[in-house]
Amino acid sequence: MTTLPARKVVRVLGIDPGLQRTGWGLITVDGNTLGFVGCGVITSRPEASLAERLRQLHDGLSEIIAREQPDEAAVEETFVNKDARSALKLGHARGVALLVPALAGLTVAEYAANLVKKTVTGSGHAEKVQVQAMIRVLLPKSAVSQADAADALAVAVTHAHHRGIPELKV
Repeated sequence: MTTLPARKVVRVLGIDPGLQRTGWGLITVDGNTLGFVGCGVITSRPEASLAERLRQLHDGLSEIIAREQPDEAAVEETFVNKDARSALKLGHARGVALLVPALAGLTVAEYAANLVKKTVTGSGHAEKVQVQAMIRVLLPKSAVSQADAADALAVAVTHAHHRGIPELKV
């Protein structure tokens, strides 16, 4: 009688970057089964300098990675903002969101916002409320109340569905 090797449960950290609020969500992936581990939002002080705010995001993500020990990370790609200055600030926050898990030795994937929405809701143009509602359905123990945390969980769910598939675009 042969035994199958034990399947590894993978812990996926999803990150929804933002300079004021960076959402994070951690799930487990066991074959086709997803499980909720935790989620939250890292905030930076608006009155602080840009460098200090980026350090606050760095420290918050570093602490979550050290505490939660994810195996992989996924970050939502930036979309065009209302002005160049806002887009640049979001780009800085996104750089931190990519760098921190990479420094921790994690594989970091990136997913377009439309793909995240399409994966979770079936529509690439879904509203934040729809994403939040579907996260409650897909991860019933999550009881997410913050949109940024729900978005981060959606990024993690997207990675769970598409991990190992080379660069997907919508």
